[in-house]
Amino acid sequence: MSNPRIIAIVQARMRSSRLPGKVLAQIRGEAMLTWVVDRTRLAKTLDGVVVATTTDESDEPIVHLCRSQSFDSYRGDPEDVLDRYHSAAAAYDAEIIVRITADCPLIDPELIDETVRALLHADKPVDFSTNRLPWKRTYPIGLDVEVCTLNALQVTWQEANEPHQREHVMPYLYENPDRFNIVQIDADQDYGNLRWTVDTHEDLQFLREIAARLPDRISFGWRDILSLLKDHPELNEINMRVKHKTHRDVG
Repeated sequence: MSNPRIIAIVQARMRSSRLPGKVLAQIRGEAMLTWVVDRTRLAKTLDGVVVATTTDESDEPIVHLCRSQSFDSYRGDPEDVLDRYHSAAAAYDAEIIVRITADCPLIDPELIDETVRALLHADKPVDFSTNRLPWKRTYPIGLDVEVCTLNALQVTWQEANEPHQREHVMPYLYENPDRFNIVQIDADQDYGNLRWTVDTHEDLQFLREIAARLPDRISFGWRDILSLLKDHPELNEINMRVKHKTHRDVG
């Protein structure tokens, strides 16, 4: 039996509600989206990485960046992100879909691989694997990985009708655990209070301070960031008061 085709889809748009244009914000001389794609590409389990942006004219700069850096890209529905994922998965013949968001420049390729393998190598067939759920996370915010089968995405696309389910792609799966087999991976201890994503100016300042202390944007893992923050605990104060959005927030 051939191996399934595994595609990471990175959702990206310019019209962020709290920090417009953040996906192209510069971090150490490169767009945040470049950090995300380059780091995602390091995952060994993936057959491809696609940036899924929208048909909205405001997202032309994202398409331009993808062309200039030879990133695969797809343009879909501006509001219905689930539909955008479903269409992008079909366009790239994905059989396993990995959801990554463009506001997580510290995304860890080893965590991507671990989450993918949790789905592939489970004792029984799994529809959805993740390293976080809204009610339980042990990895820092900003390392989120969600993986599902094409069949699970298809069912979700057909049946999910709540606004947050269409915007956040995967909630229908984990909100219906009686219908889908779900597996979650956890860190060795609880780091879920740490915030490594970019949604506000404070978050961006935090990431820039982290990046300034890294050798480059490739040769580090999430535990290296933990060590860095242990040496520089004051950095955590930059964005510690930012309120994290919930999986039911839309817009």
